Amino acid sequence: MTDVARIAGVSQSSVSLVLNEMSGARISAETRARVREAAQKIGYRLPNTRQDLAQAPAIEKDTIAFVVDEISTSPHPVVSLDGIRDYAFEQGLLVSAHATRSNPDLESAVLRAVLRDPAIAGVIYATIFTRKVSVPPELANIPTVLLNCYAEPRQHMAIVPGEVAGGFAATAHLTSLGHRRIGFINGEPWMDAAVDRLKGYKQALATADVAFDEALVRDGDWLPLRGYEAGLDLLAMENPPTAIFCGNDLMAIGVLEAASERGLRVPEDLSVMGYDDQELARYTHPPLSTLVLPNYEMGQKAAEILIDMAIHGKRPRPMTIKVDGPLVQRGTTAMLSHASARRR
Repeated sequence: MTDVARIAGVSQSSVSLVLNEMSGARISAETRARVREAAQKIGYRLPNTRQDLAQAPAIEKDTIAFVVDEISTSPHPVVSLDGIRDYAFEQGLLVSAHATRSNPDLESAVLRAVLRDPAIAGVIYATIFTRKVSVPPELANIPTVLLNCYAEPRQHMAIVPGEVAGGFAATAHLTSLGHRRIGFINGEPWMDAAVDRLKGYKQALATADVAFDEALVRDGDWLPLRGYEAGLDLLAMENPPTAIFCGNDLMAIGVLEAASERGLRVPEDLSVMGYDDQELARYTHPPLSTLVLPNYEMGQKAAEILIDMAIHGKRPRPMTIKVDGPLVQRGTTAMLSHASARRR
């Protein structure tokens, strides 16, 4: 590739863009032709296009392509990738990871490159947050599993977190400790995760014969500052909650700060429940009770299903599988004390 760049008088990056057929690159037709001519002159082609695949010797399909819209702004897709990698390696396969940044041109280029590679056994198509997607038509003829996303009509296997069950489990934990005034700081209301966690919260209250009180619910944005602001707002109520369930661990950290500012002890005066079990949940003071978002297990499950389809020839009926995460009780939740109840 360096030789091609030198002969064509362009950068190696330009050679890569041209030979990989990256449609979003602003490279003139003249430059593209010069690069292809230089590559042909020295007999260079990409490894997976050196010969007509119909005449090429069979290449073992030993790689899973993990295609995700974003990977660097959240720990969740990275943990899913760990699960995919570990399960695949146990089965003798490797994983190639591709982040598309929600750029349609980049996604198309990635999928073209993936489909050209005869070593690719199948694709795990993932999103950074749970949502409905339109599956790219390029994936119609290759084994594909959706991860943390789903499509309608249901034509693919999809693995998503059990968010309703998670919201239920987190809230039921608090009701089991005697709490009846339970505040809920949710995420952004347009997101699937926020809708389903709220649904689980309501179901757990109903199961415990506790009436749902809309005044105890606040919309958040998944960040500590909003958790702090919403926590102060809830704790300033005439009849404040004795426990607060937060839609994620970051907002729970904000609530811990709000409780401290109000002179409340956690968990003696206020129980705080997080969600996600991010690494930092172990290091708050006290350590944060939370519910695991099972990204690793979801990744493993996606790899297992894809390998069954691509390597073992199984054809499962398309469905959406929901993976539940366990509750982790640490130091921020406790039985409702009589003194705490009287103060409220």
